[in-house]
Order: sequence, then C-alpha cells, then structure tokens
Amino acid sequence: MARYLLTRLGQALVIVILVTLITFVILHFLPGGAARAILGKEATLEQIAAFNHDMGYDRPLWEQYALYLQRLVRGDLGYSFQLNQSVAEAITQRLPKTMVLSLASTALAVVIAIPLGVVQAVRRNKWPDYTINALSLLAYATPIFFLGLMMIILFAQVWPLLPPEAPQGFTLGEVLADPAGLVLPTVTLAVLTVAVYSRYVRSSMVDNLNENYVRTARSKGLSEGRVIVGHTLRNGLFPVITLLGMYLPALFSGALVVERLFNYPGMGLLFWQSALKRDYPILLGVTLLISVATVLGALVADVLYAAVDPRVRLKASRS
Repeated sequence: MARYLLTRLGQALVIVILVTLITFVILHFLPGGAARAILGKEATLEQIAAFNHDMGYDRPLWEQYALYLQRLVRGDLGYSFQLNQSVAEAITQRLPKTMVLSLASTALAVVIAIPLGVVQAVRRNKWPDYTINALSLLAYATPIFFLGLMMIILFAQVWPLLPPEAPQGFTLGEVLADPAGLVLPTVTLAVLTVAVYSRYVRSSMVDNLNENYVRTARSKGLSEGRVIVGHTLRNGLFPVITLLGMYLPALFSGALVVERLFNYPGMGLLFWQSALKRDYPILLGVTLLISVATVLGALVADVLYAAVDPRVRLKASRS
C-alpha cells in the first residue's frame, strides 16, 4: 500500500508540473501582454520594455518558467499589480468563500442525488426511472448561466422570496451572516451535480442488484429495504466516492460562472476579473491551486476506494 501511495504521489507531482507548464506557456503567448495591461494603453514602448526587463519578461521562456518554479518552491505565488497585493493574500481572502459555496452545493447534490439514483435503480425501466432520467438529462443539458438567470427571474423578481445577489462581504463571517443570499447560488451550482451523481448512483446500483450477494441476502429472508440500504447501496456508492474527487474541475468551472452571475466574491469571480485584466500572476496562482486540489482529490478518492474495496486494496498491495 505504501508503494502504491508513493507511485500515485509521483504521478500527481508530474501532473501538477505539466499543468503549470502548459498554463504558463499559454498565458505568455496571449496577445497584449502583462506590461500593457498594468501600465495602460498610454504607456510608451520604452516604458513597456523597462517593465519587462524589471520583471524578467524579456528573458527566454524556459528561464522565466524555471524562475517561476523556484519561487513556487519558496511559497511565493507572485504579486498582482492589478490588486496591489500578493497572489497568496488574494487567494486566501477568497478561497474560504468559494469552499463554502462548493461544499454546500455538493452536500445538497449528494443528499438529493443518492435517493434519486436508488429510486431509478429499484424502479428501473419504469415511469419513475424514465421521469428522473429525463429531468437529469434536461438539467445536464441546461447551461448553468441560463439556469442561474431563471432562478433570479423566478425567485427574486416574479416571486421575491430571495435576494438576486449573493452575500457581499470582505470576510467569510460577513458572507455567512446572509444565508438567504447563498440559496440561489448554491441551488444553481447543485443542479448539474445532482444530474451527474444520480446517473452514477443508478448505474452502480443496477450493477450491484444483479450480484450474487444480493440474491443470497434475499434468500435469507431479509426485507427489500434492508437489502437495498444495508447491502446494495453501501457497495453502490464506491464509484461516487471516486467521482467526488474527480469532479473538482467541473465544480470550479461551475462556480466561476455562478460567482460571476451572482456577484459572489470568491475564487471564480477573482479568476474571471483577472482574465479580463490579464492579471497573469493571479491566473497562474488560481490554476495551480485548482490543479493541486484536483490531483489531491483524485488521490484521496483512490485511497478511500482502495480502503473500502478489497479488490482494489489487494491490487495496491501487490503493486
């Protein structure tokens, strides 16, 4: 098992380095450049050249990337001239807010998706299965920005039950002080997750319902509810555990749109504004954070999956 973990950690490190390299190269080939974005349209060519020399932007690309990696090793993510603060400070201020939104939407999605997937599996190829499947496909196909706009129109204008804007606050406490403002962003972000998770739960449950241990449990006289909840559901949730770790990129991309739509001061809105201003240090820092979180999430999911599934645990012990 230790060798398996070391192998996965090595693979994770390689993936993170490749992500930083690809992002670094793409950002430096975008038109305009950081100097023009920071100094403004009125800056002269001499001023831009002086800025690029001071920041090291006139050096070869491989040398710039090597210096960037050296700063990363020291924990230096760079400095944002647009925000006039370090990248680490900007991320630290906004990361807890995005985590609250993401965790709340994921928890809501899991609570709804698991029962829906179980109902679909138990009543498969019948009207409950067809109805939930149609609604899931509709939710999955609906653009998240359109869904958010409909939420605002319906529940903030037609029926003024909730505020149309997310909580505005500098600290996490100020955001949590307005729970009503979190309802629409959380529900909007959770809808797509429900559609994905419910289909995974259904597929896994259908596979497990055809296993021999289910027939054995029924032959022993166990009630159908105990067979479903106590045996099938427990094994059917294994793929969902893996999905939770692998779903982080999609969750962040959804949070980016939702935060922009509801003006929620989190990481997604920071990334959006930084892209418009060509704030390269912020873009690199956020991308690095998301890639690390995704890789760690996948690693944790693999470890949990290996811990609960004896077949994976046996394979890991042999590797």
